[in-house]
Amino acid sequence: MVNEEELRQILISYYSRKDIQESIHQFSKNRETIPRYLDAFGKRPDSLEYPSDILSHFQKGATSIHVSEELWKEPLELITGMPRDSQDELRIGWDLLIDIDSKYLDYSKISAKLICDALEFHSIKNYAIKFSGSKGFHIIVPWKAFPNEINSVLVKNMFPEWPRIIAAYLQEFIKPQLITQISELTTGKLSKYIRGNEKIGDMAEQVMPDIVLVSPRHLFRAPYSLHEKTRLASIVIKKQDLENFEPQQADPLGVKPISFYPDAKENEARELLIQALDWQKSKEKPKEKKEYNEDEKSKFKDFKIKNLTPDLYPPCIQNILKGMKDGKKRALFVLINFFRAMQRPREEIEKTIEEWNKKNYPVISQSYIQAQLDWTFKQKPMLPQNCDKPHYKDIGVCVPDDICKVIKNPVNYPYKKLSSLSRRK
Repeated sequence: MVNEEELRQILISYYSRKDIQESIHQFSKNRETIPRYLDAFGKRPDSLEYPSDILSHFQKGATSIHVSEELWKEPLELITGMPRDSQDELRIGWDLLIDIDSKYLDYSKISAKLICDALEFHSIKNYAIKFSGSKGFHIIVPWKAFPNEINSVLVKNMFPEWPRIIAAYLQEFIKPQLITQISELTTGKLSKYIRGNEKIGDMAEQVMPDIVLVSPRHLFRAPYSLHEKTRLASIVIKKQDLENFEPQQADPLGVKPISFYPDAKENEARELLIQALDWQKSKEKPKEKKEYNEDEKSKFKDFKIKNLTPDLYPPCIQNILKGMKDGKKRALFVLINFFRAMQRPREEIEKTIEEWNKKNYPVISQSYIQAQLDWTFKQKPMLPQNCDKPHYKDIGVCVPDDICKVIKNPVNYPYKKLSSLSRRK
């Protein structure tokens, strides 16, 4: 252990480096950038005008630098207690920042790797990882990767609600694999950490992505800032280096800074956001709404259509099954949920999707389809999006007929059509 005076010397020496100053200054643009003094933050709002401002903070007793997830036009115009609409005016956007922490670094490694896999599964290639400086990792997806609008809602204004939903969705997405991999690890080198009746499932919960950071004007440790307690740097690392990462690699004496902010492609994270919002919607308790009269309700309750032929599909499903160029991944989500809600066996669903994918241009990779099926069948069945949502219009498959005008969800269509046909006989 070093005393406070020795820590001060380490900090001054480290933050005197021009490359460290430049790295932190570059990342801090359009962000609140606040010095921390052991257990308290400096005044807010604050920002860095010049790289040399960083050293000035440490000469005055700072121990680390923290930055905002939100990007602002003028960070210094922020006021504590400012109304939300005023904050929305100032906000440029927000980065998705997933904070992973655990009692054991090895658990954080597993969780970080699975989050990276989940991002790639959702077609996000441009993300970055950094060591927190203690026992965790931060993973960032830049604001540029997100769309400007979803369903006519400005995405930039949906902070912290939407990044919080994404974080929860990713947490749920990786949970089965996380528990499995932690279970395997505890039988090996981490078995010595298991005490008494501590359950593996309970331990897995401790390394789920931490969503505490997802709150208004919340701060996280800037890349290459030192951690007060460990005196280790919050260094950027690559996914392939996660497994063999050791804290000694973050010794400030050997740090060579690289960018923590990848050049993301526009709309790269659109699919992730939509899937997360759909997942959240499926969890909400639907409001009771009268769709049929009481006689019809009793007829349709728990009724399974044994011979669900394509002529009974709603127009949106029929149009999807003709093959698509755009919106294929969202369409896949609709198809899986529609056929599961119609109680079709998995083998039949897989065959239908396989035939559909042959008509797509370009086709969706089989590994993506299989992963979606595997994950979905581990969850409780959920309905596809309701008909009044712009989801179907966005992917160009909504061509309503007379039956569509009197139903709430595509799954109601086959029952309503059968009822209509039976009345004609």
